[in-house]
Amino acid sequence: MKLLDRLFERSTRHVADTTSRRKLLGRIGSLMVAGAALPVLLPIDRTSKALAADKPMAGDPGDPNSCDYWRYCSVDGFLCACCGGSVTSCPPGTEASQVTWIGTCRNPADGKDYIISYNDCCGKHSCAQCACTRNDSEEPAYRPFNNNDVNWCLAAKSHIYHCTVSIIRGVAI
Repeated sequence: MKLLDRLFERSTRHVADTTSRRKLLGRIGSLMVAGAALPVLLPIDRTSKALAADKPMAGDPGDPNSCDYWRYCSVDGFLCACCGGSVTSCPPGTEASQVTWIGTCRNPADGKDYIISYNDCCGKHSCAQCACTRNDSEEPAYRPFNNNDVNWCLAAKSHIYHCTVSIIRGVAI
């Protein structure tokens, strides 16, 4: 038992001799600042908070109220363009979910493929207008960000699904 006591006493004295309270407080402060900055530095797409403006794209053919509109190649749900919103903005009284599923759709006007983010608008009961189910680039459920059968409103304040918007994120390469 004396051996253990001496061992702990020596190790405690060594720690006390080689460290200071000021250094400990400085390290704790650094960890707190780094911990607060970490969520901001993580590579998470937060662009759904600021949905794209409702500017028509040059050469944007088709009717946004029709399921055949080129941006809706992977949509599954009600179109916000028919529910008081537009192709890119949620109707009043709803909010866009913070997570989305994505698809790649070809614009027939310019022949380019575009990455489309499908954001569910949440907060009101389903509008039940312009129901579309297109699964052109849908992946199995074990690849959730490419699957349109998930209730994406689980990431919003209200888990009630209303409709879906289709936002162009960029040109697919």
